Amino acid sequence: MTTYTTTYEVAVRAEATLGEGPTWDPATGRLLWLDILGARLNSYDPSTGNRTVRVTDQHVGAAKPRVGGGLVLNLRDGVGLLDVDGGFRWLHHEPVPGRRANDAAVAPDGSLWAGTMRYDEAPGGGTLSRLTGDGSVDVVLDDVTVSNGTGWSPDGRLMYYIDTPTRRVDVFDHTSGQATNRRPFVEIEEGAGFPDGLTVDADGCVWVALWDGGAVRRYTPAGELDRVVQLPTPRVTACAFGGPDLTDLYITTARVGLEAPHPVAGSLLVVPGAGKGLPQPAFAG
Repeated sequence: MTTYTTTYEVAVRAEATLGEGPTWDPATGRLLWLDILGARLNSYDPSTGNRTVRVTDQHVGAAKPRVGGGLVLNLRDGVGLLDVDGGFRWLHHEPVPGRRANDAAVAPDGSLWAGTMRYDEAPGGGTLSRLTGDGSVDVVLDDVTVSNGTGWSPDGRLMYYIDTPTRRVDVFDHTSGQATNRRPFVEIEEGAGFPDGLTVDADGCVWVALWDGGAVRRYTPAGELDRVVQLPTPRVTACAFGGPDLTDLYITTARVGLEAPHPVAGSLLVVPGAGKGLPQPAFAG
């Protein structure tokens, strides 16, 4: 039986063009999130309400905590390291005209799985690559259109992945940094939007944000839909658990392409007590 809720709060009222990439940073007690096309890296402290904004030199698709502090950034021209003192250096620099970074995730072994896409969303123009702390790169998928949500089961043996135009969440077997045996996990029906970002909770359920669907859905490990969070703005981009006990579901949204955006479009939303998230590993670099 599927349950529906319309309960949410506005954590940060904003007008992000393309809000994305919510990530809880346990070391600082802050929620990181991005405006990809606005080239802004945001952080939010739910205990105080304080927010900081850092403008990046390029469009930024993801920001994840690093072991020892600082962040790893998935940028237009590659993957870079941002130190605690603000210093920056490239880990992997690979500019491709017309291509930009999109979503990324840190695997249980501390590697970064970073996605790319073309600005014009040309079919097959994107990639999914695995990067280790020493900068070595392995292209896992080289025929992606819009590389999006990536996450792992609680035991690390399964990897979930979204290439948005396919309308699917796919699942791979995952072992020793390898993703094999790709197969469909769930397919989003016509009219319900397109799958964008995802997160996996402590029960192994997969939460999927629906672009042009105005919702976040939770699927059981068997692929059955059991919960829907309905939202008033259509362009829901990503979700992640945060807060000290990882029970609050943070949701990013976008305004891009909306002729009459809802007042919360582009804001960071939160559903308190939505479930129980998994602690996310830091990038080992």
